[in-house]
Amino acid sequence: MIVTRFAPSPNGSLHLGHAFSAITAHDLAQARGGRFLLRIEDIDGARSRPDLAEELRADLAWLGLEWEDVAPQSSRLAGYAAAAERLRETGLLYPCRCTRSEIVAAATAKGPDGPVYPGTCRGREVEPQGEVAWRLDVAEALRRTGPLAWLDERRGEQPARPDLAGDVVLVRKDRTTPASYHLAATLDDAADGVTLVTRGMDLFAASHVHRLLQALLDLPVPTWHHHPLLLDAEGRKLAKRRGSPSLGDRRRAGEDGRALADSLRRGVLPAGVSRGDRLHCPP
Repeated sequence: MIVTRFAPSPNGSLHLGHAFSAITAHDLAQARGGRFLLRIEDIDGARSRPDLAEELRADLAWLGLEWEDVAPQSSRLAGYAAAAERLRETGLLYPCRCTRSEIVAAATAKGPDGPVYPGTCRGREVEPQGEVAWRLDVAEALRRTGPLAWLDERRGEQPARPDLAGDVVLVRKDRTTPASYHLAATLDDAADGVTLVTRGMDLFAASHVHRLLQALLDLPVPTWHHHPLLLDAEGRKLAKRRGSPSLGDRRRAGEDGRALADSLRRGVLPAGVSRGDRLHCPP
């Protein structure tokens, strides 16, 4: 049975881009007689707010979607810690004290998410106490797994290239947000039995990393479906931080949510919003 999911963070209001992503995952499951899950990714420290989790549920219901709730990320911290420790014990994680500005200054390559970490702390003696992040030694991990591949429904089979992102962080310095997106999302999808990971093209590169983690942690391998993004008038993806109009505001203004969902399905978009299918869009 197909299992899809929508996994928002309750750190801001949902916008049209979130609606499109949720509708895509919901409809793929409905069309194939499967299950559509809602997972709240609420480990973003103080920014994660229970009231916003309830608001986003109201938004999804307003759009006419039906879902199954699964455990939020805040209830899964022990599993994240255990997985990180497993990788640490095999010598695949190393501590890093580099700041963002130091990484930008030292980077010689640019990856899908910006400057690639140049491996400054790899092989160095770094005291693993205090504010340290733990990074995955991607080259050593790939040496152990050998070549990997993954399947995207829209773009076909992909050779896994996690090296393009460099040695990614799996355990963050900020202990209020212990696991990085890469580690948490990979473990969550496996635990929830997700068979079709449905998300935007902006996360296409992340799937290379997640495929590697699945191999290292002996997790099942799903299929992926990376859908087009909704872009603003400047060609940037819609984003909470830029104040993209919220679904909650539309709902409270009396707009018909089901009609809006049907318009998004047909590709009928509000003025100033377009669909983009590029691998990389301006942040």
